[in-house]
Amino acid sequence: MIKTNKDKLVMQSACGNIHHPTMRAATKIAHDSSIWAVPAVGGICYNVKVGDSVYGLAGDHIEPGVSAKNNDATENLAFNFLSCIGNLATVVSGDAKGAKGVVTGTHGGIEHVLVDFDKDDLDKMAIGDKIQVKGFGQGLKIDGFDDVRVMNIDPRLLEKLDVDVQEGKICVGVSAVVPAHLMGSGIGSANAYTGDYDIQTMDKNELEQNGLLDLRFGDIVALQDCDTTNGRCFRKGAVTIGVVVHSDCILSGHGPGVTTIITSQTDNICYHVNKDANIAKIICNDDYKNSL
Repeated sequence: MIKTNKDKLVMQSACGNIHHPTMRAATKIAHDSSIWAVPAVGGICYNVKVGDSVYGLAGDHIEPGVSAKNNDATENLAFNFLSCIGNLATVVSGDAKGAKGVVTGTHGGIEHVLVDFDKDDLDKMAIGDKIQVKGFGQGLKIDGFDDVRVMNIDPRLLEKLDVDVQEGKICVGVSAVVPAHLMGSGIGSANAYTGDYDIQTMDKNELEQNGLLDLRFGDIVALQDCDTTNGRCFRKGAVTIGVVVHSDCILSGHGPGVTTIITSQTDNICYHVNKDANIAKIICNDDYKNSL
């Protein structure tokens, strides 16, 4: 059982609106030169949820559930920073007022906070409805591991994951392991406290060899030789643990996005494959929401 400083963390409100879908053009040129005209980011996604496959959708960078954003740039930065995976999110305006959901990640570039809600609540929501998050998790530390950076996750969710201390290392159950050479969009970012880091999916043979053809939204994955302590970079021996937050993509260098939850520049994070390592089975349970 891990021990953390959760009793010292600050819980702070953060608010955004359900963001209208956005497009720069009606069509996109994919990595294989094909032309696509499909849905992309934003809005309310009624039929794609955490736990579903990230592949096979007639879409690009699809965000499951609800995509929220604050129209003020500095406030939106705080909204993305404070909103941690597993945080309680409540609709505070419109016909769905009072509906409770859970943050499932943040998506860089568009700077969205992604939230899972029950289907019945989605049907009552509208573009522009306000969602308030009880931001809780930034500043989290695991006792005895000062060189391990924990970010973007509610400590109450972390405690329910397959995470333990074994033989002096933090050991995490992950659904898949991703080699560093497959990591693309997001590399070089100044920090990993917001946004995500894409698994490139242009080479299907490489995906198959690494067991990455059955990824789901909400999967917990290990990124080999990836250091996201102070930005995102290659570092031999480093490990990043993250959560898959958006779908596969058609653009070169892109693919399912991963939001960091644990990272270290050294080898004090180990992992084992557990195909059930996905946040959906926890956060989609009313007992979890009621405990927040």
